[in-house]
Amino acid sequence: MRTRPVGDHGLLVELDDGAQVRALHAELLRRRAAGTLPAVRELVPAARTVLLDGLAEPRRLAAELPFWDVPALPERTAEPVVVPVRYDGPDLAEVAALWGVSAEAVVRIHTAAEFTVDFCGFTPGFGYLTGLGARYDVPRRATPRTSVPAGSVALAGPYTGVYPRSSPGGWQLVGRTDAVLWDPAREPAALLTPGTPVRFTEAVR
Repeated sequence: MRTRPVGDHGLLVELDDGAQVRALHAELLRRRAAGTLPAVRELVPAARTVLLDGLAEPRRLAAELPFWDVPALPERTAEPVVVPVRYDGPDLAEVAALWGVSAEAVVRIHTAAEFTVDFCGFTPGFGYLTGLGARYDVPRRATPRTSVPAGSVALAGPYTGVYPRSSPGGWQLVGRTDAVLWDPAREPAALLTPGTPVRFTEAVR
């Protein structure tokens, strides 16, 4: 664990992997709920970091953090969010070729995996999901699309993501869902939040 100051009231905590990020984020949330965490405005997990913003004394917390006992997260017990997908994306054949399998096998592999939302970013409601394993990493497209349809299910590097709204993007598109990823009238507005377990299923066309 390494800490870096961010402005006058922020602290960036650098960790070795996503599992450590999820564990620290969960511990920060637990301590905040218990009232034992110094007042903080935002807790923002990312791939290998957690940002704490709005701290009155970030240096004090930076000195204390390395001595915290941060337990590993238990095996997940929450029911996963189920996302039905029509696997007919324009890059499905390319992903199959990269994996060395058929398009049908891509669907089987993707729907068999147990995903977890590592962190959110890029656009409101966009979650970065892990769970496929390193052998299924795929590169981003050499030329990004200027417009990716809302609901597109996509792969890039170790992540699966679902575009909450139409936007530019360079991920490999394997399918599309009708699930609403971001709804300001809903609580929480994001369907997928950090730590959420997720399963993809093949929708009936």
